[in-house]
Amino acid sequence: MAWLLLLLLPAVCLQAGNSAGSNRENTYGVDQPAHVSGVQGGSIEIPFSFYSYWELAEEPQLRITWRWQHPYGGFIYDSGSRFIHKHFRNRLILTWTQGQTHGILTILDLEEKDQTMYFCRVYLQTTEGWKSWQSIDGTQLTITNETSWVSEEQMQVNTEPALKSCKEAYSSLRASCSLGRSCGLRGDQHSATTHHEKGNLGNETTE
Repeated sequence: MAWLLLLLLPAVCLQAGNSAGSNRENTYGVDQPAHVSGVQGGSIEIPFSFYSYWELAEEPQLRITWRWQHPYGGFIYDSGSRFIHKHFRNRLILTWTQGQTHGILTILDLEEKDQTMYFCRVYLQTTEGWKSWQSIDGTQLTITNETSWVSEEQMQVNTEPALKSCKEAYSSLRASCSLGRSCGLRGDQHSATTHHEKGNLGNETTE
């Protein structure tokens, strides 16, 4: 029955005014991260935990379900019936066992359509019957294309030094030409200059 005490512990903390429990606005709820991100084709994990104050039935049962898109969206997983939405067939894993108050939902082989909100819902059998509650804020999943992102970054890293080098070389070449030096871009100017210099050199030798 240790897990039963664990489930009721947050409620006890609230009644005692414990700071760890007094941060909760209600005496029952579901905690999950606000945002997770993954790479298309990869996988992500959404951890969750829950708490309540209800007195459990003599042989209590728990069910964990997940919705997507919005708080009242369609179900994609049900631990009770083992239901899995056809879009996530063979791609969902719930790491959780009966009696635990925390677990992890894993989504494999991420697809672009998976980018949406996810909400964990809990069903608990109590002395007052079945109770259910869920996260309202949910978890936003963001999918990125790592291959495209890396290629774009790599392209920027590789081309910037080369472009800078070309600009420096061009500036140096223009400076050389402006000083009357042969820049080798126009063969006729180079030949004329060379011929003129040879003529002057010949005259000086004759004198």
